[in-house]
Amino acid sequence: MAKQRIVLVVDIWRDIQQYIVTYLLLLLVVLSAFAVIYFTHLNRQTTNQVEMLLAQRDELDIEFRNLLLEQSSLTESSDIENKARKLLKMQRPTPDTEVIVRLP
Repeated sequence: MAKQRIVLVVDIWRDIQQYIVTYLLLLLVVLSAFAVIYFTHLNRQTTNQVEMLLAQRDELDIEFRNLLLEQSSLTESSDIENKARKLLKMQRPTPDTEVIVRLP
């Protein structure tokens, strides 16, 4: 019985030695398949992240344009007020000097 096991182990070892290149190629094919799966997964995650960042950039761009419009409208009214004070020597009326006109 022990002799049969030794013979079996020797036969298996010879078989492995005879087909070592085949086994190595099979192992490399399996590893390559797992690598393809892994990198495809990473690529999809990165693509999703890029799409989310592009959408966020677009939202921020819209907000920036709105802020620019708001700033320009605020500076226009400020410019008008400054010109009225400096060029025309105008000033805001106080509540005492304010006159309310009522139309019939």
